[in-house]
Amino acid sequence: MNEILSYVLTAFSPVNLLFALLGTIVGITVGALPGFTPTMGIAVLIPITYTMNATTALVFLGAIYCGSMFGGSISAILINTPGTSAAAATAMDGHALTLKGQAHGALVEASVASFWGGIVSVLALIFLAPPLARFAFQFGPQERFMMALFGLTIIASLSTKDVLKGLMMGCAGLLAACIGMDPMLGQSRFTFGSTFLMGGITMIPAVIGLFSVSQIFITLKDPVQLADKDMIAQFKAARLHWKDLVRYPVTYLRSAVIGIVVGIIPGTGGDVASYVSHNVGRVFSKEEDFGSGAREGVACCESANNAVTGGTLIPTLTLGVPGNATTAVLLSGLTIQGLTPGYGLFTSEKQITYPFICALFIANLLMLLIGMFGAKHFAKVTLTPKNILSAFVLSLSIMGTYAVRGNLNDVAVMLIFGVVGYLLKLYKYNVVPIVLGLILGPIAEAGLSQAMLLNGNSLSAALLSMTTRPICIVLFLLMAASVCAPFILEARRAGKK
Repeated sequence: MNEILSYVLTAFSPVNLLFALLGTIVGITVGALPGFTPTMGIAVLIPITYTMNATTALVFLGAIYCGSMFGGSISAILINTPGTSAAAATAMDGHALTLKGQAHGALVEASVASFWGGIVSVLALIFLAPPLARFAFQFGPQERFMMALFGLTIIASLSTKDVLKGLMMGCAGLLAACIGMDPMLGQSRFTFGSTFLMGGITMIPAVIGLFSVSQIFITLKDPVQLADKDMIAQFKAARLHWKDLVRYPVTYLRSAVIGIVVGIIPGTGGDVASYVSHNVGRVFSKEEDFGSGAREGVACCESANNAVTGGTLIPTLTLGVPGNATTAVLLSGLTIQGLTPGYGLFTSEKQITYPFICALFIANLLMLLIGMFGAKHFAKVTLTPKNILSAFVLSLSIMGTYAVRGNLNDVAVMLIFGVVGYLLKLYKYNVVPIVLGLILGPIAEAGLSQAMLLNGNSLSAALLSMTTRPICIVLFLLMAASVCAPFILEARRAGKK
């Protein structure tokens, strides 16, 4: 007991509290800026941790990670521009709530759901790290392929009003994901002789183009409008209530579990977790406008993508296997401090590891306070005249996109996707399935390619091997349920009318 108390006191020391606060603020800022990913934020700031002691350095980097996952939702909700790819799903309900004049409520919900998702994932990191890490290693190529297919079935739930359009957009995303080098043969595909396209379509330019730039083009059609008195009065009247902290307890827990499980599977991340959680939430939700302006939809996405933080840290700390790109950079921060991931972190180095985990609680609490009490001020962004806001967002989008790889061709890709997204929105096509295809296409292809290599380069043998693997069978059943559930729910709702 005295040992546990000493870890808590270390985490709450003035220096660690200060760096937890700084890291959370930096993380929220980085997450809210289009194109500036958590990975970039941690990578840029790792050098300043060289002179810190190991605990403080990890507290600072961990707080940036937690804060950035929530920060992406701010711009997604307010201006339909996901700050991170993990927040793309949040934009579906979040921005729709903003258009309904409920930006404050959406931001409060995002901060609360992020808090609960983060807290549950930290508890999992403390109590379930070793068994969950072992479970993650049962996911071979076949399981990763089935997991990606399961994610693609979400297209059905996103497109119940016009499944054909949704499938077309999903296929377009998969086709775009094929651009670049074949992972199995090492040959270029659909590059048309361009060396730039050999690297494939990067996620950030595509997401910013489809969501942000297309929205700017749509906004340019409308006349310039100044904030009306009703909107200003609405923000002044916005109040926080105790029930905001536990509005959807079951949703927070369910989405957090999804985020943790997805997070511990190497190669996945917050974007996959958000879409899976949103799809599962649609099945259980009683809100009629889920997917087009429901507060519970924001809760599903934000709880899941913030739970991914603890989930990805489980294999990172216990096995030295990064759960995603951000934890890969965080792993370098560990090694800089002379720490080796594995069992030793929880035994001989526990005086560093456990205060770090306790500090993640603090970072999530600070994130909640900043999110809830800052929501009213964040929401005032919507009062900015549209022409000024559009110019500012476009400038940020260009800078964020260029910062990813320092390549102007990425900016060109962003603009192309922006025009494509604008045209698709004009004809009532949903662009979200394109993002799903871009995210899950490479995961599915890599999994299937590796499964074929393990089965004598035979496609039939690779597919047949999946029928003998328990996790694959469970995922197949979940896929069937995911495809059928939206249509069953739609039929029930139609029957009640």
